[in-house]
Amino acid sequence: MRSHLLNGLTAEHYRRSVTEGVERVAAKLATTERPFTGVTVDTLSPRIDAIDLDRPLGDTTAVLDELEDVYLRDAVYFHHPRYLAHLNCPVVIPAVLAEAVLSAVNSSLDTWDQSAGGTLIERKLIDWTTARIGLGPAADGVFTSGGTQSNLQALLLAREEAKSDSLGRLRVFASEVSHFSVQKSAKLLGLGPDAVVSIPVDHDKRMQTLALARELERCAKDGLVPMAVVATAGSTDFGSIDPLPEVAELCARHGVWMHVDAAYGCGLLASVKYRDRIEGIERADSVTVDYHKSFFQPVSSSAVLVRDAATLRHATYHAEYLNPRRMVQERIPNQVDKSLQTTRRFDALKLWLTLRTMGADGIGQLFDEVCDLAREGWRLLAADPRYDVVVEPSLSTLVFRYVPPAVTDPAETDRANLYARKALFASGDAVVAGTEVAGRQYLKFTLLNPETTTADIAAVLDLIAGHAEQYLGVSLDRAS
Repeated sequence: MRSHLLNGLTAEHYRRSVTEGVERVAAKLATTERPFTGVTVDTLSPRIDAIDLDRPLGDTTAVLDELEDVYLRDAVYFHHPRYLAHLNCPVVIPAVLAEAVLSAVNSSLDTWDQSAGGTLIERKLIDWTTARIGLGPAADGVFTSGGTQSNLQALLLAREEAKSDSLGRLRVFASEVSHFSVQKSAKLLGLGPDAVVSIPVDHDKRMQTLALARELERCAKDGLVPMAVVATAGSTDFGSIDPLPEVAELCARHGVWMHVDAAYGCGLLASVKYRDRIEGIERADSVTVDYHKSFFQPVSSSAVLVRDAATLRHATYHAEYLNPRRMVQERIPNQVDKSLQTTRRFDALKLWLTLRTMGADGIGQLFDEVCDLAREGWRLLAADPRYDVVVEPSLSTLVFRYVPPAVTDPAETDRANLYARKALFASGDAVVAGTEVAGRQYLKFTLLNPETTTADIAAVLDLIAGHAEQYLGVSLDRAS
């Protein structure tokens, strides 16, 4: 079994095995005609259940043949231009190359003696990102597994900086369309059930700052402690961006920690055309960025950034075997001092190779393309009498609803939209997402693929309408 260990003696075996796997994936990418096959759980589950994990196949080719049957053939392929659903981006080749390198070398980014140059590369990328944001010379941060973890860590720091002797008195303010991880983080941090105060949004799904001001004042009058305001730069459902300068002013006035969840909107940091849409982010105390959303990186690649590096001490714990206190005096850089995680992949290498190959402008141009595409898609929807579109896009998300001309019951329209989404997914012709707006069912395009065209959008809209009309026709036949 030692023949399967990666080392100097097995380097040739490693090269052949990885090459065979890459060739399989490359062939799949080149021949995939739909984003999904439409396979069902009931069809796929028996194939996987039938595999006896205690009886290995022993041969790479046989293993890859089996993988084709249970995964590759029926995977959802985000690179396809008609995958329009969630915040999943097609990935750039330099980052995929980095995945191969980091997996083989297998550095762990918790301590210097496990990563060496990897530590310095991650720190350089943190400095690069904080400079792009404009957080100032005392800024710092660390890579994380994703936006949920980044938001959790940011709110942990905010909780500690609030210096309250009663967790039940702490309050977090976030818009009604903020990410669910705000509520989840509050629960994990031991805050009370009423800790998160939901602030209403305007017609464009942006936080209403007058309402925020009222709630902050009410908080003080009630003897509560405003712990943090979470401003969203790219909401999951709408791509909406809160008015960051106004939020920053209120946070400064009330002495409240300002966190910006830019998991989606962080692509604007590299944008050639639309950087001004996140003006005010430089005033944040902490920022979440997800490179694996709008920097076209493979999952996972995220970071939490802070204005004041000293606040990261709230996540620090010194273990004698790992990062004893004496290492601080010896100026040995250990990233575990800043992280909620201990063992941690060298995910920063993906962004490093991307920047060194394409440059920031190259990433920004790709993100600008999908933002431009969303504007074209909005024009299509606004001119199409079959659809009601909710807001003009700030980033690359479109939320809309099929509205049948002869149906007046909103619940029946809800069912038609739900059916259309499910039927489209089952066909494999395209993948779209769904959400609720004011209690009604809507559909969603999240456009993150520069290869998607307006013709693709128009074709998918026709498919959706066809499925919805089919459902309504059958429904009317049943009712007659």
